[in-house]
Amino acid sequence: MQFIKKNGRGLLLCLGIALVSHGAGKRYPVIGGPVIAMILGIVIGMFWKEKCRVQEGVRFTSRKILQYAVVLLGFGLNLGVVLETGRQSLPIILSTVSISLLIAFVLHKTMHIQGNISVLVGVGSSICGGSAIAATAPVIAADDEEIAQAISVIFLFNVLAALLFPAFGNALGFSHTSGEAFGIFAGTAINDTSSVTAASATWDTLYGLGSATLDKAVTVKLTRTLMIIPVTLVLACLRARKSKESGEQIPLKQVFPFFILYFIGASAITTIAQGAGIDLAIFSYLKELSKFFIVMAMAAIGFNTNLIRLIRTGGKPILMGAACWAGITGISLILQNQMGLW
Repeated sequence: MQFIKKNGRGLLLCLGIALVSHGAGKRYPVIGGPVIAMILGIVIGMFWKEKCRVQEGVRFTSRKILQYAVVLLGFGLNLGVVLETGRQSLPIILSTVSISLLIAFVLHKTMHIQGNISVLVGVGSSICGGSAIAATAPVIAADDEEIAQAISVIFLFNVLAALLFPAFGNALGFSHTSGEAFGIFAGTAINDTSSVTAASATWDTLYGLGSATLDKAVTVKLTRTLMIIPVTLVLACLRARKSKESGEQIPLKQVFPFFILYFIGASAITTIAQGAGIDLAIFSYLKELSKFFIVMAMAAIGFNTNLIRLIRTGGKPILMGAACWAGITGISLILQNQMGLW
């Protein structure tokens, strides 16, 4: 009862925005529910008079609900399938993640871009867009405006990728009779799952491949998702060490992303269930709930975001996002060519 009294108004506000945004996102998948929710949250937040009455629930949504979304994301991962795909695509995935984080670090130093935004743009570009940002944000103690800034950057390049990659793949000479090459390219070089799906489904439609490209791209993308685990663990260790050096003394257990362990557990349950012959359709509701929780969290993040400040500080992060995107795309193409996959 105390929890409802404290958080109820804010949760209901975020739930209402999420219901509208989730439905709109299904109708306009290139934009997606999370981005629509963040935009609505920003607009509503600009005109909301008494924010203090909903602030606790909004804060709970942007922090805890976001972590619950990451945990539920694990129910979409079969570790056996991911490992099988990983044998083929893992070198490309590791290289694209590494180059994106390296570019983000270099630009953070040379262009003096805020540290948390640099991390979020780097992991969002290289791993899985909004889901990676959701997993990383609590580990580095990113605030709502930093999360909103990173999501905005990722969204921009998601839309560009969904629209341009099929034509780009055709110009590069990817096979029209097999979805394998373009599927690997889309799965390793496009930021967010929604845009991976849009681009690969377009390729299937253009060349009459059924769902071959889509199946390959999504499986590769899920393999990329597992990179959330080592990246968040490393970031937690770095934050604990940095706090020790500065005299702040934040213990590792305080910043350790325990929700990532639950994410691994959810993936293990999915894997065991499929091995036992259980229809994985039973987890579809949990995967859908994960997506809805992310939409709710983005509504909360938008509500707490200062639009004027977001626009004023947006130039450098967008440049960083472009550089990460170009680096990921280039490395993916080079390695696919060298490995004989293209």
